[in-house]
Amino acid sequence: MNVTLAVKQYISKMIESSGPLMKVLLMDKETTSIVSVVYTQSEILQKEVYLFERIDSQNRDNMKHLKAICFLRPTKENVEHLIQELRRPKYSVYFIYFSNVISKSEIKALAEADEQEVVAEVQQIITKEYELFDFRKTEVPPLLLILDRSDDAITPLLNQWTYQAMVHELLGLNNNRIDLSRVPGISKDLREVVLSADNDEFYANNLYLNFGEIGTNIKNLMEDFQKKKPKDKQKLESISDMKAFVDNYPQFKKMSGTVSKHVTVVGELSRLVSERQLMEVSEVEQELACQNDHSSAQQNVRRLLQNPRLSEIDAVRLVMLYALRYEKHSSSILPSLMQELNRKGLSERHRKMVQAVVEYGGKRVRGSDLITPTDAVAITKQFFKGLKGVENVYTQHQPLLHDTLDQLIKGRLKDSQFPYLGPSSLRDR
Repeated sequence: MNVTLAVKQYISKMIESSGPLMKVLLMDKETTSIVSVVYTQSEILQKEVYLFERIDSQNRDNMKHLKAICFLRPTKENVEHLIQELRRPKYSVYFIYFSNVISKSEIKALAEADEQEVVAEVQQIITKEYELFDFRKTEVPPLLLILDRSDDAITPLLNQWTYQAMVHELLGLNNNRIDLSRVPGISKDLREVVLSADNDEFYANNLYLNFGEIGTNIKNLMEDFQKKKPKDKQKLESISDMKAFVDNYPQFKKMSGTVSKHVTVVGELSRLVSERQLMEVSEVEQELACQNDHSSAQQNVRRLLQNPRLSEIDAVRLVMLYALRYEKHSSSILPSLMQELNRKGLSERHRKMVQAVVEYGGKRVRGSDLITPTDAVAITKQFFKGLKGVENVYTQHQPLLHDTLDQLIKGRLKDSQFPYLGPSSLRDR
């Protein structure tokens, strides 16, 4: 199920139900974020929504020529704001939609406040929990698989190397926006950028590709542009070369804002990978996750912990991975590694995370065979030639979920681990 598309359809239905003529979309802080993620301003303008307001704003003007579409969470604060709004309406008519269930007493309070009878409709987007699973009707009923993160505490601890995952991990992606204001030498227009697969073709085509491929694809786009201007050719062998090219050609920057955005994002990712030595860190992480060589693992983890350039979060994650991987090993050096974290000056909060992750996802808790003696897999370094500074990385680890879904499709999930409740057995599906 495409959640973004589903939300977009809900919002479209709200807007279309109000009929033609100019509209204002009245929201709260959270619903504003929801709408901004699934709709661009130009898209929603095409639906005759010309104004966006917050229900808690005190300085809104009276605009009786506008219809108000209210999309709100059913909180006490929002209901109270709405009651005050209806007592002194600023718009001609109100279509009210709540993101979840609202109580009968609150509905009554809204009705009593609507003395001027401006409310045309009140609806709850999701009225019953079971309707969440009514999005499709098929001959074979949908199957709900309930999982517990404690079965696989290793996967979230590994550095990621696909584009979207790296942006989330290293830069932070909030409501499709990246804050780049702390990037050294960042231009004013790139301090915050938007990454949305719905409105950015390059991002949609590359979000699941690995880091090396992203750099190569950006390079190809820029070289295509250069072919149109033979006199302006210059070498594009690194991220810094591409950033310099963008800065030196304002016309290119104007025509290809998407490309300049991604050059900036990939450039910052590349800088962080180098600064935090994530290539080396990731190699050891993959060894811990996929191999069964304690002697090599302990040496590599200790060596990295003694590196002054290793960040606090990378240091503690390495020790957490070691603790999970060699939890019951007779020659475990976990106490020594904890002392190493202390010597590095890691806070007590960070050090406590190691024991916490073992208590959360250790052997005593796990219901699956996350780690077995036959896990030995040789690491293969893959490199994508043609772009310096974006050498591709290690991705041979597969989450437990991959195997779980494979076993589910084949009807081989163990009943002891995944008790099944339904009209027939999994094998009959």
